[in-house]
Amino acid sequence: MPNIKSAIKRVKTSEARNAQNTTVKSAMRTAVKKVEAAVTLNDAPVAKEAFTAAASKLDKAAAKGLIHKNAAARKKSRLAKKANSL
Repeated sequence: MPNIKSAIKRVKTSEARNAQNTTVKSAMRTAVKKVEAAVTLNDAPVAKEAFTAAASKLDKAAAKGLIHKNAAARKKSRLAKKANSL
C-alpha cells in the first residue's frame, strides 16, 4: 500500500474504474452472446432486437476506450452478417 496521499488516491480511483470497466465489458459480451444464441435458434425478430442492443454496447465500449474502435466495427459487422442471414 502506498504511503503518499496522491498514490493512495490513485489506487482507489483505479480500483473503482477497473470495476466499472469490467461491468461494461461484461455487459457487452453478454449482449453479443444473446445475438449469437438467437441466431443459433433461428429466431429472426429476437436476433434483430438483440443485435441493436449489442451494437449500442459495442459502440459505447469503443467510445470509452475499452475496446478498439475497429474491433467494435468488426464485431458489429460479423454480428450483422449473422443476424441478416436469417
